[in-house]
Amino acid sequence: MSFCRKLYTADLHLGHHGILHHCAATRPFDTVENMDRAIVANINERVEPLDILHIIGDFAISSDPAYVRHLFHEIRGRKVLVWGNHDLDKKGRIMKTIRDLPWDIPPTAALETHDDGARIYLHHYGCRTWPAAHHGSYHFYGHSHGNLPSMGRSRDVGIDCPDTHFAPMTFCEIKETLDV
Repeated sequence: MSFCRKLYTADLHLGHHGILHHCAATRPFDTVENMDRAIVANINERVEPLDILHIIGDFAISSDPAYVRHLFHEIRGRKVLVWGNHDLDKKGRIMKTIRDLPWDIPPTAALETHDDGARIYLHHYGCRTWPAAHHGSYHFYGHSHGNLPSMGRSRDVGIDCPDTHFAPMTFCEIKETLDV
């Protein structure tokens, strides 16, 4: 199946009440539902139905499977999840609510992809080194909510980073932000 573009984001935290306190500066919403509506709207402004949206961890934190499923289907594009810490249960397994969604490929701990001729390593956590780092590959991560600075070809692509404008970005847009 062909696609138009690949886009990258992290740390949506859909349905997560605690994130409103933890990231109050970037998530000034009265309710989780208002936050979730804004996230879905911002994603859908950028993502077309055949695009691939890479979500690099922490998709949703909610005990309501129907709500999570509803949000998943509201988001445009073919969705790929590189799971994060909040996507796992206490035993380290992907939460059933998330696992059972119709992802484009099964959720995974890490993923390598290619975009615009470049090799890209996706992992929820910022790594000091990654596959082919010394051969020009890139590394996109989340988890730090904009608090872990970029390093070379590695950066946080989460929606809480000021330059992501609470939305996913393309590889070309991300590449322009890096000091390489």
